[in-house]
Amino acid sequence: MIKVGIIGGSGYTGGELIRLLLNHPETEIDFVFSTTRAGKPITSAHQDLLGQTELKFSGEINPEVDAVFLCLGHGNSTSFLNENKFSASTKIIDLSNDFRLQADSVFNGQRFIYGLPELNKSAIQAAEAIANPGCFATAIQLALLPLAKAGLLGEDVHINAVTGSTGAGVGLSATSHFSWRNNNVSWYKPFTHQHLGEIGESLNSFGKSVGKLMFLPNRGNFTRGILATAYTNYNGSLEEAKELYNDFYKDAAFTHMSDEELHLKQVVNTNQCHIHLHKHDDLLLVTSAIDNLLKGASGQAVQNMNLMFGFPETEGLLLKAGVF
Repeated sequence: MIKVGIIGGSGYTGGELIRLLLNHPETEIDFVFSTTRAGKPITSAHQDLLGQTELKFSGEINPEVDAVFLCLGHGNSTSFLNENKFSASTKIIDLSNDFRLQADSVFNGQRFIYGLPELNKSAIQAAEAIANPGCFATAIQLALLPLAKAGLLGEDVHINAVTGSTGAGVGLSATSHFSWRNNNVSWYKPFTHQHLGEIGESLNSFGKSVGKLMFLPNRGNFTRGILATAYTNYNGSLEEAKELYNDFYKDAAFTHMSDEELHLKQVVNTNQCHIHLHKHDDLLLVTSAIDNLLKGASGQAVQNMNLMFGFPETEGLLLKAGVF
């Protein structure tokens, strides 16, 4: 049993972490830090936990916990770690984008390993600090990594992905309140999304040529999940592509190939990534689906924690999709 702390527990990712860790057989939540809700019950922010926990938000941290999860806004983890010191034995899992890129991966003498288990499992097992991948980045990388490893991404890649409103965070914005989001859809940050940096570094990590990534993100009128499609030129057969993907993910705990066309609800509320392949003329279309708050954030963070502490990789993460 390990003691864990959560920094920034009142938002969507913090709430998912609390739910997962309360039911994880190897973890005890020591504190949930919040500057805005200190002293209030956890259930004041996460009402579904009524009757499951008596925990209250804390205004103080315990620097001696075994692991700490940082669920802070992008750019805030750096300042928090500068102002708050944890013990040398505390493992850190950061869910922001502060340490994901190679240029930012060393902070105060500590190296943050990029926490995509399908790519860096052995490094994660030996890590003291993890930079948890972004939600779009997870869905897109898992769609493209097998092609990158095989050197089959040398030409342009066209990517379109739609995400639920929780991807924008719990704070209200002009494009996240109900009257705007309901019965509506729109794109944003065309070809410039911040996740392109980490996607590019992972795809280029095999030393093979990678073409231009043209990524168009979309806001969907649903709460959670990401459905991503990517297509590029491919001269092989569909059977060869399936063999390539099945081999790459043969040992993956949560990434699975589907012969059936995907829909988003089959992965929402799970830590799964499902992938489907379709061949049309000389194009290969890859579809991936994840829950942006689980495999795209908190579930993957717990998956990384399991690997760091030697727990079974799937511990506490065998979740059921809500629709079935």
